[in-house]
Amino acid sequence: MSYGRRSRSGTSVSGWTKRAAAGNTYGVATGGASSAPITVGGVSYTMLTFTATGTLTVTKAGLFDFFVLGGGGQGGNQSAEGGGGGGGGGGWREATVYLSANVTVTIGAGASGSAYGAPIGNHTYVGDFVLALGGGRGGTYDFFMNGTNGILAGNGGGQNSNATAGATAWAGGFGGGSRGDVFDFYRGAGGGGGAGAAGSNGGNSSGAQGGNGGAGRDQSAWRGESAGTTYYGGGGGGGTPGTGGASAGGSGGVGGGGAGTKGAGSGGNASANTGGGGGGAGSMTTTNNAGGSGGSGIVLVRFKI
Repeated sequence: MSYGRRSRSGTSVSGWTKRAAAGNTYGVATGGASSAPITVGGVSYTMLTFTATGTLTVTKAGLFDFFVLGGGGQGGNQSAEGGGGGGGGGGWREATVYLSANVTVTIGAGASGSAYGAPIGNHTYVGDFVLALGGGRGGTYDFFMNGTNGILAGNGGGQNSNATAGATAWAGGFGGGSRGDVFDFYRGAGGGGGAGAAGSNGGNSSGAQGGNGGAGRDQSAWRGESAGTTYYGGGGGGGTPGTGGASAGGSGGVGGGGAGTKGAGSGGNASANTGGGGGGAGSMTTTNNAGGSGGSGIVLVRFKI
């Protein structure tokens, strides 16, 4: 097995591509679920899909293409007439790697929905050399708890309705949206950043609206599909305490993001194996409502037939 540097979220792995150039043919492997042959640019591939932790068994040494996606972040929980921010979608990696031995594939779980605290998603690994970060948490009920910033997460969580700053992302990811700009307790929270676009801001126009989650990454071409067929890492929608007819929780971003809640209740859960962020909760009382759970990650492996 050839070892090189770790890659960073949302970028192609040029270091691995250069190292892999020493081998000029694709290998063969088994593991996960095998697809029917796919065609990319007129070339036929076998694609393996890992939705749970397992072993990629290399039966012939050579090159392998990887798409690696981290688990989504939890939507923000909420109490006291506010809205929780949407969870960020999982970060992603693409890499071409030369392998001559078996390797463990570890799928990151989505952050589990909770009424207290809002964790980031779990990272996804291929061996110890390809890493995709989990998504950021959504902003919580605490006035000082924004969505996750910095190097902890692939895509930023949305801002809580009572917070003061938006959430950013790291290394090519996308940030979460900010809260509505009018100071009242019925403004909406921001949507979580997706793997393909930033989350939308919350609003106050004719009632409080949670921001929509950012769109996930369109991975269709890599999979041999028409554009717009398969997305990963959608951000979660922001929650809102608003109950009027014009109020609405933010929608989850395409790519598995969970919806935000209007009025009171737990945020929507993201779809499994999409790396989507969980939806933010809304609340009209002092009872804490849980943010939605993030979606688990996925690893796709392909090699030429």
